Amino acid sequence: MKIISYNLNGIRSAASKGLFEWLETEQPDVFCIQESKAQPEQIDTLRMQELGYRSFIHSAEKKGYSGVAIFTRVEPDRVVVGMQNPKYDCEGRVIRADFGDITVVCVYIPSGTTGGIRQEFKMEFLEDFLVWIKRLREERPNVIICGDYNICHHPIDINHPERQVGVSGFLPEEREWMDRWQASGLVDSFRLFNQQPEQYSWWSYRFGARERNAGWRIDYHWVSDTIKDRIQDATILSDVIHSDHCPVSLIINS
Repeated sequence: MKIISYNLNGIRSAASKGLFEWLETEQPDVFCIQESKAQPEQIDTLRMQELGYRSFIHSAEKKGYSGVAIFTRVEPDRVVVGMQNPKYDCEGRVIRADFGDITVVCVYIPSGTTGGIRQEFKMEFLEDFLVWIKRLREERPNVIICGDYNICHHPIDINHPERQVGVSGFLPEEREWMDRWQASGLVDSFRLFNQQPEQYSWWSYRFGARERNAGWRIDYHWVSDTIKDRIQDATILSDVIHSDHCPVSLIINS
């Protein structure tokens, strides 16, 4: 099973840049997106159907904001929208699909770049999401949690870490949360295959950051350690450009 996760920074914008044509060539079995910035009726589900995908969409109540979705060629046994927490579900942050003994969770963790209230909201979400995942794993131990985490875990995951002190996405408390996330029995799948520096999945649109590869690695497939031996490959598709992010790919024996 090939699973691709991609923060599109607007699915309609990405579609205008060739997203569907790329998808037809890439052909993932499961395609998870974040930041759709669209209501269900604004997403071309007919085109997705033509490509062989069923669409499961969780949009934010606020139009043009946030939103996640799972498009799948594999019939899911169950799909669950949201965390059953209105505080987060109104922003379209989480959607889950079960495939046999594997559960795929697509998450768009809030950004705290505006500081203040939103950084507090981000930290609250992180704590509640960790609890939610732990409970889910009691029922469904084999979990793949993909998406935009808006956190660089280690200095290797961000350009010039010495310049990022005090910056949301690389704060000590965010990285400490990710330490606890990992210690709960989750594996950063990409680092099983690639320990090299300068491997990024997001670049600012400003100052030619992508051309200079001045990026951040904030898009992940975290996988339960119970199934890490079933992972065949995990890669960053940095040459794919429909967004300020790029896709991240996971291949696992299902």
